[in-house]
Amino acid sequence: MASEHIVLNQGQNTNLAQGHSLNVTIQCESSPSPLDISCFMVDEAGKVPSDDYFIFYNQNVDPHQSVQCTQSTERSTQFTLDMDKLQSVPVAKCVFTATLEGAGTFAEVQGCQAVLHIGEQEITYTITEAIAETALIFIEVYRYQQGFKVRAIGRGFFGGLKPLAESFGVEIDDSPEETVDVPTSSVETTPAPVISEPTPESVTPPSNPSLGKIDLLKRKVTLSLEKKQIPPIQARVAVVFDASGSMYSLYKKGIVQEAFERILAIATAFDDNGELDVWFFAKEFLRAPSVRAEDYKDYVARTYKLGSKGGTNNEPPVMEDVIRKYTVEEPNVRIPTYIIFFSDGGVSSKSKITKLITDSSHQNLFWQFVGLGNANYGILRQLDELKGRFIDNASFFELDDISKVSDEELYDRLLSEFPSWIVEARRKGILA
Repeated sequence: MASEHIVLNQGQNTNLAQGHSLNVTIQCESSPSPLDISCFMVDEAGKVPSDDYFIFYNQNVDPHQSVQCTQSTERSTQFTLDMDKLQSVPVAKCVFTATLEGAGTFAEVQGCQAVLHIGEQEITYTITEAIAETALIFIEVYRYQQGFKVRAIGRGFFGGLKPLAESFGVEIDDSPEETVDVPTSSVETTPAPVISEPTPESVTPPSNPSLGKIDLLKRKVTLSLEKKQIPPIQARVAVVFDASGSMYSLYKKGIVQEAFERILAIATAFDDNGELDVWFFAKEFLRAPSVRAEDYKDYVARTYKLGSKGGTNNEPPVMEDVIRKYTVEEPNVRIPTYIIFFSDGGVSSKSKITKLITDSSHQNLFWQFVGLGNANYGILRQLDELKGRFIDNASFFELDDISKVSDEELYDRLLSEFPSWIVEARRKGILA
């Protein structure tokens, strides 16, 4: 019996204990058709170095013998990872997925779970929400500093095994004359968490060269919605950046500017005038000028100088100002407001933040909190259990290093709950 048992929720991650062998079991209690369970060993770009790094029952080990599929049934597959060998393999993470061979979606699959054992540590992640897609990304095991961590993903995708594999860079020939080296019975599965970069043929170059970068990011936002079969969204978009002293290096390295550009693309895709509203906060806050795509270059440096950063986190005042802007100064009950709130931890005003989120649950505001690094996020980690709200109006996930997260993965995670909130908000009359 493992002496340390960790239970993960969606989006959470934890360090893996030291050990030579990690056992990963992906399993479901029941399903309308058999499951194809796979491991994709991918690099920083989310691509396999070659097809040899696609591990499943018919190709059960990689060239380095670091990941091996040891047992497979219709609803359960076990993998063994040699952690010593994995250190020298040219991959950044191992992504564990499952797809349905036949009809149905994961909303009809019961008891989906990933269980990991290493040394005396046991980690479990159970899918608790209905996933109305035909494939599911369970977890990823990834490098972190000198060791490894595991993150609970729990995202579904529409499509088949072929687009899922190809999005990870696996070349699959499905011509009838040749034998395909993947489960040939697979029919329904999903596009992977990483979508290939748009090709010049699929994206029309913008007429204004200065808009090229934001236009390409905007296309990725649209692709994220399309693969989830979500219709276009109209919403006001806001971003709030932590500007406390511990964030200094991220500003200096340009990482906050990059994050700003990725969020600006969401506003360009959602907002009727393509405008993003921006706040910065530390002990005090700044409501910065709203910005459109043509003004994205060096926006952070121009708007919030490095020398003025510092102090501690103080979330309530900036949250109050965001609420004031959209409910008092510029109310509009016909469209939702999507607020993306970045913090690197130090969240301590539990009662004030709880009250603000609870009170604003009657408004057309959705809060998406994003943690930067494994830090103290206080009440943000408990949003799913927050009582007393009229509607679940907030979500949280954390990232170890946002600069290493692909645009596709970031947009998939940012858009995991907001679209469903819109549906529920309309049902409850929050949105006209």
